[in-house]
Amino acid sequence: MVYFFILYTCGIILTKLVERYRKAKLEKVVLASDHAGFKLKEEIKKFLIKKRKKVLDLGTKNTSSVDYPDYAHLLSKKVEKSRNQFGILVCGSGIGMSMAANKHKNIRAALCYNIKSAKLSRQHNNANVMTIGARLIKKNIVLKCVSAFLTTNFNGGRHLRRVKKI
Repeated sequence: MVYFFILYTCGIILTKLVERYRKAKLEKVVLASDHAGFKLKEEIKKFLIKKRKKVLDLGTKNTSSVDYPDYAHLLSKKVEKSRNQFGILVCGSGIGMSMAANKHKNIRAALCYNIKSAKLSRQHNNANVMTIGARLIKKNIVLKCVSAFLTTNFNGGRHLRRVKKI
């Protein structure tokens, strides 16, 4: 009986620690876009705020033409500093943002175009930045991808060995 009580108590404590870890795990979501991704970035921001996520919007602030690498580098520098942040970059195709972000150490930017690609980028590649092509994907799919990206954990194991080689 005493043994059962100890196990039960340990189980409750462990559950509370796991819950606390999960809550602390994601500090904030950092967003940035170029002019082509501005409107979709704003929709993503509304979605995240509605989900009660902390959001840091690095711009752009309108649809006036800007250079996407500037925003990819700005976001990457922010995400590099903390393990508890994810980034979402939006441009016309998602490709340019991904290329620019991946120039940074410890940034693993993945172009996500459906729910499966978002989940696999997290599970297998431990991606910490999601890039999206605003001209190539519909808003409702994007929001599902964002949700999948933010809630999927890295599998580790054999994938950790591979990620370390990047």
